[in-house]
Amino acid sequence: MRSTGLKKNLTKSSSAGERKALLERENKLLSIKRQAELLDINRTSVYRKAAVAVADEQELAVMNRIDELHTAEPTWGYRTITSVFHREGVSINHKRIRRLMRAMGIYAIYPKPNLSKRYHAEYVRPYLLRNLEITRADQVWGVDITYIRMKKGFMYLFVIIDWYSRCIVDYELSSTLEKTFVLDCLKRALAVSKPEIINSDQGGHFTNPSYINLLTEAGVKISMDGKGQCLDNARTERFFRTLKYDRIYINEYETPRELRAMLREYIRIYNHYRLTPRWAVPVLPNFTLEMSSKELFHIKRHRKEHNLNSSILCLDFGEHYKWPVQRQP
Repeated sequence: MRSTGLKKNLTKSSSAGERKALLERENKLLSIKRQAELLDINRTSVYRKAAVAVADEQELAVMNRIDELHTAEPTWGYRTITSVFHREGVSINHKRIRRLMRAMGIYAIYPKPNLSKRYHAEYVRPYLLRNLEITRADQVWGVDITYIRMKKGFMYLFVIIDWYSRCIVDYELSSTLEKTFVLDCLKRALAVSKPEIINSDQGGHFTNPSYINLLTEAGVKISMDGKGQCLDNARTERFFRTLKYDRIYINEYETPRELRAMLREYIRIYNHYRLTPRWAVPVLPNFTLEMSSKELFHIKRHRKEHNLNSSILCLDFGEHYKWPVQRQP
């Protein structure tokens, strides 16, 4: 079998860590040795247990700053981020920024050539949510991974979020980007409840046979974002941004235990207290809601989605309304 062109394309479009994640240890047709040759990875690294990522203080500070910049401006690539470092008086090479971004699993969001399409074609699934009206819980789940910094290190967070209720269904922390922590979390969540659709990006953790088979056997439809389409998974990305601004950037967590304790408490608060916008939360009868004219416009535009029985005070104009929206005499 001739695979020279395929290997060359795969090597250019993915890192060694991403290619290693595609290796199937349970495959009975291809040996580990042959898979390592096809994926162009060192066979020794396949058998060796992955080391926990450790970074010195200087490199960790750079990674934390990259995370802040990417969270604020997800379309910035490594060249733009390098120029920001230079303006801040930090002398750093763009190749180092690119290497760290890859290690963190961070990629700029913009339309780009799909160089890995030939290899991933059989695992990539279409985006099923365009023009889909999401009207109930467990209709659509979104999944994604993000980098979480600590005082002396970092971890990766995988979350499952219900797109209708914005509830965090489950989550998992890992010190490496091995795909097992994603699969374990999904198995745990699917044992409790099953959505109709699960949406993800086209990353290596989701374009592999283990992920595809798990969801297919559970009877769940698979949806994937289009390449470079930043809005396709906006709900999940919004949670990551909220978490980082609410907790990660204003605190320093020294150990994974502290980080897990924070996440456990934060997600409890997020799910029960700041889960949805004020206009989507049922309130007691005769209760007065205070909101801006912009929020009131949302109420009028999406009146069928809300079941409010309350008085609304528009702060911009000082006028009262009753639901459904009718001006009080």
